Amino acid sequence: MKQKYRKDSETIKTEVVCPNDTNPMELLQGGRLVEWMDIAAAVCAQTHAEKICVTASINHVDFKHSAMVGDIVTIHANITRAFNSSMEILVKAYARKILEGERNLISEAYFTFVALNKVGESTKVNELVPVTEEEIMEFEAAGRRKNVPM
Repeated sequence: MKQKYRKDSETIKTEVVCPNDTNPMELLQGGRLVEWMDIAAAVCAQTHAEKICVTASINHVDFKHSAMVGDIVTIHANITRAFNSSMEILVKAYARKILEGERNLISEAYFTFVALNKVGESTKVNELVPVTEEEIMEFEAAGRRKNVPM
């Protein structure tokens, strides 16, 4: 397996909130946002693993602010740690109001993905090498969340 860096798989996905993405109050539906976040996380995981990856779990999705029709939603997905066949991906979503230029963190969550081989069995993933202080902190925290000894 290769050694890879967080920047190698960093993924940014952008969406515009359209009327069919919202509830009757014209607020972005949480399920739609989680769908977009899951796609960004999948691209990040698959880029890191260089294999097809599937969602294994989503750990505690926080909705901090709402987004409305016309807002631009930007989703950042970054790998925090690679384990044997799984990876933890931190996903943060931001909404920007075009006219005001205001940008808010609207949601964040940790996604776990598992890499699959050609017959659909879990398979090893590339090693993640944390570089910056933030990456090292996230790497260690991911181990604690998974109860992996340091």
